Amino acid sequence: MKRLYSFSIRSFVGPFLVTFAISMFMLILQFFWKYIDDLMGKGLAASTILELLFYISASLIPLALPLAILLSSIMTLGNMSENNELTALKSSGLSLYRILRPLTGVILIIATATFFFANYVIPVSTLKWHTLIFDIQNIKIGTILTPGAYSEAIEGYAIKIESGDGNKFEKIIIHDHTDPKSIKTIRAKRGTIYKSEKSNEIFFDLVDGNVIEELNPTAPLFNNDGKVTSPRNDYPSRRSSFEQSTYKINLAGFDLNKSKEEMFQNKYDMLNVFQIKNARDSIDSKTKEVIQNFLTSLKGNHPYFQSHSFILNSSKDKTKYNTIKADMNVAQQLAIDTIVSYSSLSAAKKIIAINYAQTKLRNKNNQLTSQASYIKSLKLDKTRFMIEFHRKFALTFAIIILFFVGAPLGAIIRKGGFGAPVVIAALLFMVYFVLLTIGDNLAGAHSVSPFVGMWFPSLTLLPFAILLMRAAANDRPVFNIKGLIKLIKRN
Repeated sequence: MKRLYSFSIRSFVGPFLVTFAISMFMLILQFFWKYIDDLMGKGLAASTILELLFYISASLIPLALPLAILLSSIMTLGNMSENNELTALKSSGLSLYRILRPLTGVILIIATATFFFANYVIPVSTLKWHTLIFDIQNIKIGTILTPGAYSEAIEGYAIKIESGDGNKFEKIIIHDHTDPKSIKTIRAKRGTIYKSEKSNEIFFDLVDGNVIEELNPTAPLFNNDGKVTSPRNDYPSRRSSFEQSTYKINLAGFDLNKSKEEMFQNKYDMLNVFQIKNARDSIDSKTKEVIQNFLTSLKGNHPYFQSHSFILNSSKDKTKYNTIKADMNVAQQLAIDTIVSYSSLSAAKKIIAINYAQTKLRNKNNQLTSQASYIKSLKLDKTRFMIEFHRKFALTFAIIILFFVGAPLGAIIRKGGFGAPVVIAALLFMVYFVLLTIGDNLAGAHSVSPFVGMWFPSLTLLPFAILLMRAAANDRPVFNIKGLIKLIKRN
């Protein structure tokens, strides 16, 4: 049996590592394709790119691992069936369940490790890469310039462009005030902005423009008595034009500055299950507190409860308390005494009363609307927290389910390598990903509970896993169409 265990594990580990590496590579490429505009032209250091790549790789494991498990299980059992190794093992009296026992143990270990990884490592890596990508996006050069307005974001410069898209612009004016002895103005019809890769500078590649440099005015003229006769109004200057020129500006204030990670720590996917549970309890307490405070506010504006409160407060003072009966009906009587018959009011006072009532009702309606919106937002937050809570457990179970879908499927199709298994695994993983997306969206829209939404893919694939395992173990077709036809004919 030791040889069987060793053979099965060695047959599985190779395809698993290869498929996992390929899956990670494809997902990392997809990430860089998504954020290519934020990463290009920033002059980012290689260490920053490698740091971002490291954190992203950890966060992408929940997507890469199920695909690698599915594909490697199909390939492993497909290779064993294609080489008649599975047939030889069955002929020696071993069932498919016994053959898969060592691989099942490996999958359980991987699934358990995945849960702890998803619970403790992935929240940290997600927090890190979200913080890092936020800092990278904030040094985007295009955000420095606003079309149609002067930008003084760079100290010592006032820059204006007429229009622009990304790092390209039309009609630019640059006022350079860095030299206190002169004012330099650069105008160009169009140009492009580049960030230096090796230094903290930006370059304006300008086309068809001119440069005007004005020096400080010369000293005023004095007469023999030492008095100013007249200030001189002449400003020495020089002007030059160019067809194409490059203008360099120091960008010290726009280097990559690391933000505080506390800004992002309350995000749903950046907490472990214990932190999520605490966040859920906190939301429940806050919801109860909001409702209680709102009810207290409503009671405080009602005459009955105002008189009731007056009695309770006056009971502390024996002098006041003796003037008011201890019976609680006094509170009701005080409220009734304040009621004035509407018909007894004059026409002017009726209008005032109506306007007052409308104002009170309008204010109450606005308060109800705002409180309802706030409570709804709290419920949405709780839902997102619970989605992430169940996602960590559902991922572990999905790995096991996908193995028991892929392993018998590989034994049935009897094909190994990267041909048919890759196509089948891609289709099955697409189904799994679509089901996961549907469940996530339904749970986010409160159509289903977070538990149902996150466990929906695994619970959907579970019957197919059982059906495939029974068919592969008994060497029977998955769907016995002939037997079904015979059953129909008999009836």
